[in-house]
Amino acid sequence: MDILNPTALKSLIAQQGKWCVSLYMPTHRVGRDQQQNPIRLKNLLAEAETKLLATGLRRPEVQKLMQPAEELLWNRDFWQHQGDGLAVFLTNDFHKMYRLPVAFEELLMTGTSFHIKPLLPCLGRGIKFYVLALSMNNVRLFEGNADTMSELGLNFPTNMEETLKREDGEPSFNMVTGSPRSGEGRVGAGSLHGHGVDDDEKKDILRFFQSVNQGLNELLDASQKNVPMVLAGVDYLLPIYREASSYTNLLKDTIPGNPDREDLKALHEKAWKIVKPIFEESQKKAFEKYEQLHGQESELATNDLRAIVKAATFGQVETLFVPLGSQKWGRYDAEKNKVLLAKEPGPEHEDLFDYAASQTLLNSGQIFAVPPEQMPGKGEIAAVLRYTM
Repeated sequence: MDILNPTALKSLIAQQGKWCVSLYMPTHRVGRDQQQNPIRLKNLLAEAETKLLATGLRRPEVQKLMQPAEELLWNRDFWQHQGDGLAVFLTNDFHKMYRLPVAFEELLMTGTSFHIKPLLPCLGRGIKFYVLALSMNNVRLFEGNADTMSELGLNFPTNMEETLKREDGEPSFNMVTGSPRSGEGRVGAGSLHGHGVDDDEKKDILRFFQSVNQGLNELLDASQKNVPMVLAGVDYLLPIYREASSYTNLLKDTIPGNPDREDLKALHEKAWKIVKPIFEESQKKAFEKYEQLHGQESELATNDLRAIVKAATFGQVETLFVPLGSQKWGRYDAEKNKVLLAKEPGPEHEDLFDYAASQTLLNSGQIFAVPPEQMPGKGEIAAVLRYTM
């Protein structure tokens, strides 16, 4: 699947002032239904071509605009690696395709800007976390989000025996008996699997984990060290690693047990149960702030669409709540600083919910895309403002 972040969304928003095609569709990852994916895209492209021709564009212009997506129809490798939804964005000099873990409702929009609102839930789901799987034989680091998790390559020793041998420049010794070992791992299973660790054993494990910690410090930059990290490992290893670690966002909750025996899907599910409440907390606090201000009849909380569109344009919106699956047509007249509503889409009309979201994102505001029935304040849109005019 592809990566979607605020920077990528801003690049889509920047493509304005020319004919833009935004296309969303659900996709099937595997099985016979996977064959429907290119057929669905072909039908949507035909519909888009009809719409563009109706605006007065000449056929050669439309064909040039549509060509990057048309080429996908015959790309077998592209269709064999799908998420749950596909988003396609086309202009005459720009195109982008995203395979994402959200099953979009089928949607085609043409206008002078891209329609980005369906992508907003993906942005929240893209918030990442790490899982550090602790093992004497092979320490592993995974990067995950709400939908998937993958292993990251490590450029430092991840095996205890190898690490300590490099540091000591000596043959490996059995940590249980102190005698040389041959053809076995450094750590004796009988001593370390649930039967306690003596001081000498703990010192060696601590040295190994200090080496791992140093490797992570060199691998991850400052911003990456703020990403939540979940430890996975047998009980006796976890406190020793915490003693060795300098990581800034090591979570209290852990995944107990031998991670070498867990498949990737099970490990991800356990990690997401730990991390999910952290990501949900920011949305909860945002909802509570709106409800508190709204209850106080503060001018900093509003559900007036016209006011929100203007505020978003001028960077006033701190937090925006937009409804998924619905549109409100119109346009913002910059010269008159006026919001004009319309009953249906057209060459001069766009989804004002989408416009407010785009402007909020460009001005570093926070956005939550929610089902209409979950909208705070019971309005069609809602916002918390940074300041009032």
